[in-house]
Amino acid sequence: MKYILFVCTENSARSQMAEALFNFHNRNPEYAGISAGTEPAKAIKQGAVEAMKEKGIDISQKKPKKLDSGMVKKAARIFTMGCAKGCPVTPPGKTEDWDFEDPAGKPIGKYLEVRDEIERRVMKLVSEIQ
Repeated sequence: MKYILFVCTENSARSQMAEALFNFHNRNPEYAGISAGTEPAKAIKQGAVEAMKEKGIDISQKKPKKLDSGMVKKAARIFTMGCAKGCPVTPPGKTEDWDFEDPAGKPIGKYLEVRDEIERRVMKLVSEIQ
C-alpha cells in the first residue's frame, strides 16, 4: 500500500478534508490517504464536518492524530496544508505544500471555499496516480 499523507497543524479541518476527499475519489487500490497534525486538536472542527457532509462524506467520527516519523516513512507523498514551516519531519523530496488558508474560526463559507480548493488539487492528484 502506498500512502498519501496530508498534514496540517491541528488535523481538525484541512488535512481531514483532504484525506476524506482523496479516499472518496481515489480508485487506485494501491493508494490510501491518511492525515495527521503537528499539534492535534481534541476534535474535528464542526465547519469541516458540515462542509464534507454537503459532499455526502461523513468525517464526524474521525479523530485528530499526531504526526509521527512512522507516518512520514510509510508515505509515498506528503502534502502539507500551509504548515510546511511547522513540519520539520517531512522530507523535502516527497513533500509539497498546498498553502490553504486555515478556516478555523471563520464562517462556513470559508470552510466550503477551502474544501473546494482542496478537492480541485485532490482530483488532479488522483488523475496522476490512476
